[in-house]
Amino acid sequence: MVRETVDVVVSGGGVAGLAAAAVFGTAGYSVVCVDPAPPVTDRQADGADLRTTAFLQPSVQILKDAGLWDRLSPFATPLQVMRIVDAGGVVPEPRVTHDFDAADISDQPFGWNLPNWLLRREMVAHLRTLPNVGFHAGVGTVRLTTRQSEALVTLTDGATLRARLLIAADGRASPMRQALGIDVKTTRYGQKALAFAVTHPRPHNNVSTEVHRSGGPFTLVPLPDHEGQPCSAVVWMETGQEVARLLALPTEVFTAEMNTRSCQVLGPLTLASKLTTWPIISQIADQFYGERTALVAEAAHVVPPIGAQGLNMSLGDIGTLLAVSTPETLGDADSLRAYHRRRWPEVRARIAGVDLLNRASMVGGQALRDARATALNALYSAAPVRKTLMQLGMGMRRA
Repeated sequence: MVRETVDVVVSGGGVAGLAAAAVFGTAGYSVVCVDPAPPVTDRQADGADLRTTAFLQPSVQILKDAGLWDRLSPFATPLQVMRIVDAGGVVPEPRVTHDFDAADISDQPFGWNLPNWLLRREMVAHLRTLPNVGFHAGVGTVRLTTRQSEALVTLTDGATLRARLLIAADGRASPMRQALGIDVKTTRYGQKALAFAVTHPRPHNNVSTEVHRSGGPFTLVPLPDHEGQPCSAVVWMETGQEVARLLALPTEVFTAEMNTRSCQVLGPLTLASKLTTWPIISQIADQFYGERTALVAEAAHVVPPIGAQGLNMSLGDIGTLLAVSTPETLGDADSLRAYHRRRWPEVRARIAGVDLLNRASMVGGQALRDARATALNALYSAAPVRKTLMQLGMGMRRA
C-alpha cells in the first residue's frame, strides 16, 4: 500500500539527512525523512555519536537558510585558528607549529563546532516545527522502485512512500545506492579513529590543533567548558591494531599515553567521556544520481576526518541539489545530471587532497617524518600559499 505521496523522501536520519529534510522543507517541498534507528540525543546514552562537526562559513549559510542556525548557534564554539603541530622528532614534542588564522581571509571565524549528538537533538526538534516535514524514527528503507515520474520507497513496516525525489543519505553502505546498482571506489587505510572529549587546564582560545607524529593526526577541537573546565573534542587516528591496544588499556594508562601523544599542548588532558571508534576510509560513488534519486553525504562520498571536510561536503551536496531543483523539475533527469556535474568533480578533488594529507600524517619512519616536517614548514611558511589553502579548505575557492 502507498502510505503517503510527497515531494521528497529522505532515506537516513543522521545529521546530513536531517539537514536535507530541513533544507527542502523550508524551501516549501513536502518531505518525509526515515531512519531505522531512533536518534541518540543524549551525550551519556549508549550509541551517542561523540564526534563533533565544524560547520565552515558556506555551510552556516545553508543552515541559516533552513532555519536551523538560530537553534544551533547558542551551543556552537567558534574556530578562529587552525593550528598544525609537527611532533615527529625522536622525542614526542612540538618542533614545527603553524597557525592558520581566519582573520587573514575573513572577518568571521573559519567555522563553528558542535557535538553530533546535540546536532541531532536540535535538528529533530526543528523538524517538528515544520508542518510539511515528517520524521519517522525506527522505520528504514528496504526496497526502491523507480519510474520516469516517481520513486516508490518501501519501508521496513511494509508501507510504501511515493515521491518525485529520493535523497539517499543512508550512509557509506547505502541500501538505496545499492538498490540502484551504483558502484563505489573505496580506499582502506588500515586506520581507526578514537573519538572522545577531554578537559584541560589551559583554555583552547578557539584554536583547533592537529598534532602530527605517526599513525594519523591527534586533533583537539574546541568545545564549550565542561563542569567549569576548558573542554575539547578529540579525534585520535591510529592503525587499527594500535587502536585495539589503546582500548584495552586501563584508564590511567590510556590517559598517560593520550597525554604523551597530545604533547600536552593544552596541558594535561583528563577524559570527560567514554571512548568511541570509527573506521577510516575514503570512498566515492561512480555517480551521484540514479533515476529519481540523488546520493548525498556518505552515500556519495566518505573522507578521513581531516580539515573538517566531511559534513561540509555533505551540506554542499544538499545546497547544490536544492539549487538545481525547481517545483517543476524536482527529481527529473536533467536536474539530477546537473547536480552530478557540479558536485562529482569537486568532491573527487577534495578526496584526493585529504588522501594526500592523511598519507603524510601516517608516515612512521624517522627519516620520512623529518622530510614531512621540512616540506610542510616550507609550504605553510609562504603567506600566499597559506591563504589559498585556507580559502580552499573553507570552500571559498574551488578545489
